[in-house]
This record gives sequence, C-alpha cells and structure tokens, in this order.
Amino acid sequence: MIALSGVSVTLGSRPLFRDVSLRVAPGQRVALIGGNGAGKTTLLHTIIGLRDPDEGTVSRPRDLRLGWLPQDVVEGVGASATVLAYVLEGASHLQELEARLRTLEQRLETAPEAEHDALLTAYASAQHHFEQLGGYQLESEAHRVLSGLGFAPDDAHRPTGELSGGWRVRVALARLLLAKPDLLVLDEPTNHLDLDTIAWLEQTLAQLPGALLFVSHDRDFIDAVADTIVELAAGTAATYEVRSGTTAAEEGGFAAFVEQREARLTQLRAARDQQDRVVAQQERFIERFRYKASKARQVQSRIKALDRIDRIEVPNHKALVARFGFPAPPRAGRVVAEVSGLTVRYGPLTVLDGVDLAIERGRKVALLGPNGAGKTTLLRALVGEVPVAAGRVELGANVEVAVVDQHQAEVLDLDKSVIEEFRTALGDRHRTLNHRSMLGAFGFPGDLADRRVGELSGGERTRLGLAKVMAAPVNLLLLDEPTNHLDLASRDVLEDALHAYPGTVVLITHDRHVIRSVADAVVMVGDGHARWFDGTYEELLARRTGGAGAAASGSAAGGGRVTGPSSSAGSGGADGRRGRPTDGRPQVAIDGGRGGDKRVQAERRNARYRATKDLRRAVVKVEAELGRVEAEIAALQHQLADPAVYADGARVKELVAQHGAAKDRAQQLFERWERTQLELERAEANIDA
Repeated sequence: MIALSGVSVTLGSRPLFRDVSLRVAPGQRVALIGGNGAGKTTLLHTIIGLRDPDEGTVSRPRDLRLGWLPQDVVEGVGASATVLAYVLEGASHLQELEARLRTLEQRLETAPEAEHDALLTAYASAQHHFEQLGGYQLESEAHRVLSGLGFAPDDAHRPTGELSGGWRVRVALARLLLAKPDLLVLDEPTNHLDLDTIAWLEQTLAQLPGALLFVSHDRDFIDAVADTIVELAAGTAATYEVRSGTTAAEEGGFAAFVEQREARLTQLRAARDQQDRVVAQQERFIERFRYKASKARQVQSRIKALDRIDRIEVPNHKALVARFGFPAPPRAGRVVAEVSGLTVRYGPLTVLDGVDLAIERGRKVALLGPNGAGKTTLLRALVGEVPVAAGRVELGANVEVAVVDQHQAEVLDLDKSVIEEFRTALGDRHRTLNHRSMLGAFGFPGDLADRRVGELSGGERTRLGLAKVMAAPVNLLLLDEPTNHLDLASRDVLEDALHAYPGTVVLITHDRHVIRSVADAVVMVGDGHARWFDGTYEELLARRTGGAGAAASGSAAGGGRVTGPSSSAGSGGADGRRGRPTDGRPQVAIDGGRGGDKRVQAERRNARYRATKDLRRAVVKVEAELGRVEAEIAALQHQLADPAVYADGARVKELVAQHGAAKDRAQQLFERWERTQLELERAEANIDA
C-alpha cells in the first residue's frame, strides 16, 4: 500500500532519522513508537506527503484514500456545520455515490424508453456498490460512532463551534472512522479520550477494513490494537511483528516487542563489538606505519576503508529515560485534604453535588470517570481554583501542594533556554541547588539544558514543566493528565517515582498502565457524585465484571458521599478517623460483613426492577419495532440487488420509494431507542447511587 525506501530527514543541522525503510500493507495495524523528539510526527508527515524526504522515496497508490488525524486537529474542525453533518462529510465517496443514484432515478423518470435499459443497468451497478460499502446504513453508523466516542444523541445536531477542543478531536476522529479510508493515520489518538472511550476505540480499530498507522505512548492501547510495532530510535527505524512467532505474543503484543527488541539489541551489541575490534586493529596499523613510505599505499587504503565503514549504533534506551526524582517532603498531618458537602456549579450545570472526601497521608488516589464528569473540577477544588456553591474544602496541617496539569507545557517561555526557564521555578533556592544536575535527571543533560524551549518537542516541554513543579519538596501532588505527550520510557520512570514517592498523590490519567502501577485507591466521578473504591484498578475491574479478583476491601458510597480511609482503617469503607461507614447505606465487603446481607441485596434488586419496569418495557418495544423495520429494509435491499427487477422501471421506483421511507422510520426508531435507553440508564444510576 505505502512503501518507504532509504528515507532520511534532517531538521536544520540535526539528522532526525536516516535510511528508514518501511511498508504498510492492506489490513496491517502498525504502531510507531519512540522517544520524545525522535521524529515520529515528522515521519508521519513524510509518509502521508505533508513533507518530502531529504533522501529516499515514498511510494503511494494514486487512488489511495487516506485519513489523517494530527495532534493539532482542533482548528481544522469546521465551526459552521453540525456534529452529524461534519461527520457525514467524511464519507464523501458514499455521498457522491448516493447523489449519482438520485440523478439516475430522476433520469429514469424523464428519459425516453430507448435509454431505460442502459440507465437501469447503471443504476443496478451503482446501487450494488452503494450497498456493499454500507451506504444505506451510513447515518445509523454515524450515530453509532458518535455514541461510542461519548456523544449524547442530542449532540448530533449541535454546531461544532460550541464544542471544546477535546470534543472537536472526537468529532474529527468520528469523521475518519465513518469514512473507513484505505489507510488511517493517527497521531496520539487517545490523548483526549476517557477510559471507556479508549476501550471502544480499541475494538473499533480492530474491525476497520483498511490499514492503520498510529503513534501512541499508551502501552495498553498498543497492546490491544497493533500487530506490528515500529520503533524510531538512534536515528533509524526497526520493525517488529508482535502477533505471531513468539511466546510473548501470547501474553500481549507489547511483551512480544520487548522480547524481540532485547534479542535484536543483543545481536547489535555483539556486531558492534566485533566492528570495534576490527576498527581498532586497522587504526593500530595506520598509527604504526603512517610515516613509513613503504607502507604508504596500504595506510591510505585502510584509511579509506575506515571512512567507508557504516558504524553500527545501538540505541541506548537508558538515555531516553527521563529519571524523575522527588526530594523528601515535609511530614503532613494524617488527613491531607478534606471536602465536605462540596457542590460546584457552572451556570445551570451542577458538576459536583454534595461530595464528601477525605484523603489521608501516603495514599495514591486515581480519579476516574468520563470526560466532563468533574474530575478536574474536584482536583482544582482542593487548591481553591474553582468557585464553590456549597460545602467546604480544607487542606491538612503542614500540607504543601504542587499541581501538574495537561497544560503545564503551554505556559513556558519559548524564547528562554531550558535552564533559564527551569530557574524561574526555583526562586532563592537556585543558589544552593545544582540545577544542571536536576535537569539532567529530568532528561536534559549537558548541552540539552542550553537549547531554546521553542525547539523542544511537545513531550520534552511536558518534561520541563514537570521538572519545574517537582523541583521543590511537597507532600501533596495533584496530577491532571501528567503523561500527555510523554514517551513510554518517561512514563515508566514516572510510574516508578510515583510508586516510591513518600507523599500523597491524587491522579487523573487515561493511561491504564499508570493507574495499575500507581493507584492504591480509586474514586469514580460522575453524575455529580463520587464513589470510593479502596483497592487497585485491577481489583475494581474484577469487581465490575463479577470476578473473584476483587478481594480487596471496597466501599461504594452513594449520593456523592465519599471518604478515603487509610490503609489501616479496615475494609467496608470505614472512615479511618471516625471508625464508621461513610454513609448510612450497606457497604460492599467481600468477607460478608456489612454488605453481605442477601435479603437486603434482593430487596434492592427488586426495588430497582420496579422503578425501571416501564422504561424497560419501552426499550423492548422499540427494539422489537426497530427489528421489524430493519428486516423490511434488508428485504428491500435484497430486491434492489436483483438485476432482474430493473426490467420494470415502475417497480424500481416503487422499491426505491419504499426503501427510503423504511430508512426514515428506522432512523426515527433508532433515535427513540437512544432516548429511552438513556433514560433507563440514568434511572438505574440514580437508584444505584
């Protein structure tokens, strides 16, 4: 499909990568990984034709349909169209084919009898092609994709200009998914998505008919989607097939990549050692006989031979790691942060409604929930950065806070050098601290500390922003998407540092690997409320799916009432300071304690069923009616696909009219089903709360 041969790119005087050869075949799923600044985005630009290589060739089929999602896609989303209209425009090839069908229908009505056979043949061919490409289900498919990406049914008719940047990214992604291009190219597609949406996207990409090439630093996303991993490191690219041929492939694609990379690096090191021995031998000969006339020809021959040697470089992955270190923080009181009855409103919208939360010293808490649920609002409320409609927020004794958010890199002075920008965060401390050593620990050793901030990649700017915030010892870290734009190596070390960090962490991230590595408690935020789970992310998933792995203590506090107990506070959601449950409701406990009463659980199930009985019936009724209409559409499509039917022009017109009316009814029923299903889900959520 697309092939690169000997491609090299130089930025200024710096060779970015050289002699890259790569092939993306139809149906292949390729993950492009590498350290920050390695040139991944530049390589994508070269592949899709946004820039030409300095050396080498890029071959693309002339009729290739290519979909491209850049990191800065927000400005490219039209502000005048509705969400649905903008998404449908992505399938322009189907819209053009549908317009051709309408034109042929009109011509059939007015054309002379002698032209009917030719027109009917053309209509049959176009109609069959349209059906094969899914044209009759296009609008329903658009609604399905929008729903999967987190849009409510009513959002389809909103102007895109009303959407925030993150939701515009989702609209652009929906447009590409609906288009089903021959090659879909995505640059960090998960940056603006929540966990549920990422899981949906993984399944959707796995079913795409075309090829996929994407850049990501999300290990779980790569593991779920990619069958090939291309690593850009040390100025060159290495390709690894990760779905077959290795034991690690059975455990996951990323594990297979790591296994194969280590084997390759071992071979490279051995080859380099052998090459070094040969070079050293030649250099000794040259040095020994350089000034002997009888050996002059041999010396010159060996000098030329050394110049022609292509030196083997082994990627030094340790050099790609940003080693985050935390100074020892002052000791805080037992309760680090506490909110009581917290209510936050933005205009008529209530984001948080009466939330209680107590976080104790040393806990690592992950805030999870869909985008817009109030995670960032809750985090910002802890430092007084949002207006509070009701309730109170208090930090504990001797608490010092540092905030790292997803926009940390945007406030850097692009004209300053890295070391000058770093010094602005140190104040009077810069006289006693070795700032170059600190920057080296954050991945800016030696001359890299003197580079201009404006020359850094997005990930490098994020690292610098983290360095500025973490330069001083604090005992409460509030992290809002700290891993955005960080490469895999930097994420790994950030995980290790946070795991060893002696202070308290409140973390928002969509990186499941980071959550698993760091968090020992989870707060689910949504519908204005919050629910505490006193256990790891894996234990939470196991409990959600009914697995036996949820053996940790857990509590589900309703009505937005959440208390975070210390690890010594016991199971069942007890408040470690007061020795009581976080609210008056039965608590969930694996040991059959306060939440183990089967009769109470049965009563709650019965109450839930009675309260939602009418809505459930309505959903079933609409589903049955929708099934009948879809069967009618399928039968009409089957008739329209029969070439024999086009011998009767009147019959064709009748079938086309019936098909259009059935499609309209199906769309109306689908919208009614979405509204009813949403009402049912909200009702169940309110009961469960």
